[in-house]
Amino acid sequence: MALFEWTLALLLGAVILTGLARRVGIPYPSLLAITGAALAFAPAGPEIQIEPSLALALFVAPVLLDAAFDTSPRDLRRNVIPLASLVVVAVGLTTVAVAWVGWRLGGLPIAAAVALGAIVAPPDAAAAAAVLGQLRLPRRILHVLQGESLLNDATALLVYRVAVGAAVGTVSLGRAGPMIALMAVGSPIAGWLLARLYLLGTARVRDAASYTVLTFVGTFGVWLLAERIGLSPIITMVVYGMSLARDASRRAPARNRISTYSVWETAVFVLNVLAFVIMGLQARPILNRLSRESLSHALLVSGAVLATVIVVRIAYVMAYNTVARLKNRWFGVALTPGTAAPTVAAGVLVSWCGMRGLVTLATAFALPSGFPGRDLIVLSAFCVVLGTLVIQGFTLRPLLDRLGFEADDAVEREISRGRLGIMQAALDALAEEGCACARSRPSDKRSIACATRA
Repeated sequence: MALFEWTLALLLGAVILTGLARRVGIPYPSLLAITGAALAFAPAGPEIQIEPSLALALFVAPVLLDAAFDTSPRDLRRNVIPLASLVVVAVGLTTVAVAWVGWRLGGLPIAAAVALGAIVAPPDAAAAAAVLGQLRLPRRILHVLQGESLLNDATALLVYRVAVGAAVGTVSLGRAGPMIALMAVGSPIAGWLLARLYLLGTARVRDAASYTVLTFVGTFGVWLLAERIGLSPIITMVVYGMSLARDASRRAPARNRISTYSVWETAVFVLNVLAFVIMGLQARPILNRLSRESLSHALLVSGAVLATVIVVRIAYVMAYNTVARLKNRWFGVALTPGTAAPTVAAGVLVSWCGMRGLVTLATAFALPSGFPGRDLIVLSAFCVVLGTLVIQGFTLRPLLDRLGFEADDAVEREISRGRLGIMQAALDALAEEGCACARSRPSDKRSIACATRA
């Protein structure tokens, strides 16, 4: 009963914090992170334990599907070069830099240090989107951040699985290459096939409640199946979600879609709340177990990891931005529709949108109980999430005001063109029908009725 009461209180507090965050213009995960930190130092609180192997499926799978539904393949293709740069190079550099800090300063084994790097490497753009979505920013920046948030988890979790397997002795370096190749090739195919099967299986479902339940069953089932057969659950889920987004709108009744989207948005919000709360409750026994000297060292390592992830992202994004602008200046630039030339302001904004969130928390939860240096890794992940959400989340809105972006009405223009096209098609159809009626005989009853309608 006490756990149920705590859950109600936490959800009520989360709703209040979300309203406060919207009012002051900061990401609501920032306030949730502060609440989680407060629970870590609270003398009393609920005991919530979660099985490590369940953490990724429970927290990451729904969030990925939600992000995949909102991502346009066209926008991904338009920004493929900066996206590939952030998803592969930036994540790889951050993983290596943090691994070096964990090994050199934290005394972690190499595999455990790499796992720490993979845990804190992928930024979560959901926090940035909470602020950026309220403003009329260049769409290209939003598309790059959304695409990065969707795809960088695949790179990080691939490294994470290999590192964890190497640390516990279940994966050797000789098996790592074939395993990565299988994930890279088999996961997209499996995601597309499972989406086809889901669409076929739910084609005759008309009840909104049943359709919503099947959406959750399909999401978690796809994740667990991909994990069971050795594929990448992240890649499989992303392809599965994007395939559903293209075809579900044409096959599912509108009532089912509206019901499912509403429930899904609420579920993602609740998962964010639970993740931050559970992280705070996980950090509390770690703080209690550490002596004063060990705690000081652990906080020093956590602070160094936090500084590393922030500095590496800023340095890489600004270096990439500078190279791109020099290339355009020397060789010219041919912009495709929906893209824009890189600017210093855009580079500053993207480099500062490196907040960590739900994926970092979930991968830290998922570490096995006896994993080498688990307490230090979990504490470091918690400090990185808290630090980036507070430092970058609280300063993102003032930074936007200083950068002075012009309002972007590209979406409004596309909607206006679509509406004009629809109206023009309707007028053309009426004109053709009127001409056909005028050419027909007046005595014909069908012609008279046609003329009346026209």
